[in-house]
Amino acid sequence: MTPPADQRRPPMLTPQLARRVALLGTFALAMFGILFFRLWFLQILSGQHYLAQARANGSIRTVEVAAPRGWVLDSNGDILVDNTRSLSVQLSVPNLPNSASQRRALYHRLYHVLGMPARPRRCVFPVAGQTRPAVQRLGPIPCDIVQQQARVPYANVTVKDHVSRYTEFYILERQNLFPGVQVQQVYERHYPLGPLAAQLFGTVGRITAAELNDPRYQGASPNDVVGQSGLEWYYNRYLQGQDGKQRVLVNAAGAFERYLKEIPPTPGHTLKLSLDMQLQRVGQQALQQSINTNPPADAGSFVAMNPDSGQIYAMGSLPTFNPNVFTRPITYAQYNSMFGPRSNFPLLNRATQSVGPTGSTFKGITATAALQSGVWSLSQTFDDTGQFCFGGLCRHNAGGAADGVLNIVNAIRVSSDVFFYNLGVLLNSDRPQGGALQKWAHLYGIGRPTGVDLGGEAAGNLPSPAWRAHVDKLQFECQHRRGPYKHYHGVCQIADGRPWSAGDNENLAVGQGDVQVTPLQLAVAYSAIANGGAIVRPHVGAAIESGNGTVLQQINPPPLRHLHYNPVDLAAIREGLHEAAQSPGGTSDDVFGSFPEKVYGKTGTAQYTGQQDYAWYVCFVPSWATGRPILVVVHVERGGFGAVGAAPVAHEILSQWFFGHRGKYVAGSSRTF
Repeated sequence: MTPPADQRRPPMLTPQLARRVALLGTFALAMFGILFFRLWFLQILSGQHYLAQARANGSIRTVEVAAPRGWVLDSNGDILVDNTRSLSVQLSVPNLPNSASQRRALYHRLYHVLGMPARPRRCVFPVAGQTRPAVQRLGPIPCDIVQQQARVPYANVTVKDHVSRYTEFYILERQNLFPGVQVQQVYERHYPLGPLAAQLFGTVGRITAAELNDPRYQGASPNDVVGQSGLEWYYNRYLQGQDGKQRVLVNAAGAFERYLKEIPPTPGHTLKLSLDMQLQRVGQQALQQSINTNPPADAGSFVAMNPDSGQIYAMGSLPTFNPNVFTRPITYAQYNSMFGPRSNFPLLNRATQSVGPTGSTFKGITATAALQSGVWSLSQTFDDTGQFCFGGLCRHNAGGAADGVLNIVNAIRVSSDVFFYNLGVLLNSDRPQGGALQKWAHLYGIGRPTGVDLGGEAAGNLPSPAWRAHVDKLQFECQHRRGPYKHYHGVCQIADGRPWSAGDNENLAVGQGDVQVTPLQLAVAYSAIANGGAIVRPHVGAAIESGNGTVLQQINPPPLRHLHYNPVDLAAIREGLHEAAQSPGGTSDDVFGSFPEKVYGKTGTAQYTGQQDYAWYVCFVPSWATGRPILVVVHVERGGFGAVGAAPVAHEILSQWFFGHRGKYVAGSSRTF
């Protein structure tokens, strides 16, 4: 039976249950307190900190900081090449807006900020898989993008150099308006001496796609500026340096917040050269004077070097240029105007890249071959009647001169062509590689690079029966449109198709015909005569130094090979060279006869069909005659006779080297080839 309602009571709260309720309540209250305190901590105490983090939202960007290239110093430690700082506006193409309309708006904002014209222009750029470039009308920035990305697809695109700090801050403070736009500090090469020795230093430029895979540029980034020619190219791995990194904090909208920790760039090492810049200056001035004095001369070069070690004291080429013009963009039309045919190609280093016959300066090589092969002896003589006839063809001395009975010493002194024509016939061989003349010319380095630390040098040519057969074959294939000339439709002027003859060797013996030699190759050959047989490796670099001047590496390459002379024969050749320079009747005696030092020299006059003769001169003052050995080669294009156009330049260089001043410009009068 159910009890009445007023008699029902709630169950009793046991002590155990009460404790449980109290524990649960306390735990719930504690958890609530913790959550409340945490919320208060996040909202009040750490609100600003987390707001900043929220704004950043992990947007820390890394920007490469270009490393300055190493300096270049002369032998006295004076600066020849250094750097200047500038700011460059670049685009990170993957970070540009995806929308075409947004990109156009971005470009127009940049045009306004950078002061660039927005008008579309004719834009020529290469297209992958096509031999012919594409042509479109594009705005300046889209044109920069397609042109630069065709070269290095994943590199930043530079749209403006030399911007101001104001422009840098304006863009950084408005990154939300300029997504993908960066302002980079870059270093530009600076050449304090302008056109002096410009071809030696070479040029720098942004790395190409092909160069990124070149071991020479290992570790370079797609935006790096690297050496492209000359010393800048050859010693790039020392000069390059290592880029640093700048971390930049931006907020969620992409706006610049602040700089974070930077990894500074490591500058490149210093390259010290063997150049004597006062000697360089005097050489270029004297060469220019010769060009001005002997029209139609319009170009030339010179080399001054140590014949014992191959160290180059000076090397000049005219016309020259101011390399500072390459630190800022120039148009294609400007480039053609400054460096094309109208300006006679001033970028060409004529001391290492211009080749041609050497005229009678080759006779030192011919004399070596004749004496060392045994076809001629020191006791033999030859009657120079003024002409030499062989195979129905008669050749004459310059001006019809007849020098009478000559031994080899006197033949060098008066530079008798007839005497050396005879040696050319005696030295001739129908063997493919030729005879003793080709053998010794090859040993001296004719027809192959010297290995100079400049890059891009010409190998030249040493004619032989095998070479003649090769060019005749090419002429035949060209005429009949075969082999490499299958699709050629031009005029074939490779060779005349005739076989090798003794006449070819006659020409070679006096440095005429098909022989092609650079001034530096001739300098190396005569260095062996001066030093007793070492074929030196010419070099402009002297040492690699750290930023504090510590020498990291000496540059002193060993000789490439050694020639083995009969010392009596070598002494006779030297005697002939000395008498040519400083004895009555010598071809350059009127230039060097009164020079205080003992000079060994040889004139050369190279003949070109339809042109004024090219002037050559080579001379040396050896180590056994002075404590300051030097060898000089001068080449003046269309400069006339060697004694007239080239020897006076060598006289000025030697005067500066030994006495510290140019002295009087002394022109010779000898009219020998």
